[in-house]
Amino acid sequence: MLELKNVSYEIPGKKILENLNLKFISGKKYAILGTNGAGKSTIGYIIMGLEDYKPTTGNILLDQKDITNKSVFERAKLGITLMWQEPARYEGLSVYVYLTLGGRLNVNKEEIFDALNKVGLDPNLYLNRFVDKSLSGGERKRIELASILLLKPKYVVLDEPDSGIDIMSLDMINNVIDYISSYGGTPIVITHREEMAFNTDEAYLVCAGKILTHGPTQKVVEIFKNICNTCSHPNIPVTEELKLNGR
Repeated sequence: MLELKNVSYEIPGKKILENLNLKFISGKKYAILGTNGAGKSTIGYIIMGLEDYKPTTGNILLDQKDITNKSVFERAKLGITLMWQEPARYEGLSVYVYLTLGGRLNVNKEEIFDALNKVGLDPNLYLNRFVDKSLSGGERKRIELASILLLKPKYVVLDEPDSGIDIMSLDMINNVIDYISSYGGTPIVITHREEMAFNTDEAYLVCAGKILTHGPTQKVVEIFKNICNTCSHPNIPVTEELKLNGR
């Protein structure tokens, strides 16, 4: 289990996250849902342990062991991966080299072909291309998804996985989420779109850096639609509506 326990995060003059408690159990599918600017991506960065994203207070636990002070590299070795909202470019690096970590990942060509096919890319057209500006953001995101399929990490934080990818590819993303779950991994989908959240078991609704509610995804999505779609400010919950929903 991956757990954020009483986690707060502040930058000078601003509180970003406040006393968050989240649990992610192996093999289940999760969504972190909320409007833009609610603090969702920051949660992902803190899970991954990015530089400058250490909790001000609280702890991050993996299988009951404290990993709060572990680096990105150490967390990756423990099986935690983050898929960026905006994938990086790598000048001079081919798709094949990127997917095999420069030959260090012990996978065969058949597995590489299968991963690229799963994300909707023809291996014969893409394997020798470079992961640079010649690829669109959507193509780079698909290649990053393929790399995750090959690595098979235990916990995968997918930050807005549908951004930059056409709407017809939502089924592809859902298939990737299902595949991660099928091998015992735990996908954590960060999104502001209810249709992306539906293919998960449980969801957390985030607003202004706080957890408003969590539970079965269908229930949380309904609360999200009823509250956030009518809120006068994207980061301030409507108190009366929260009371009506028993929150």
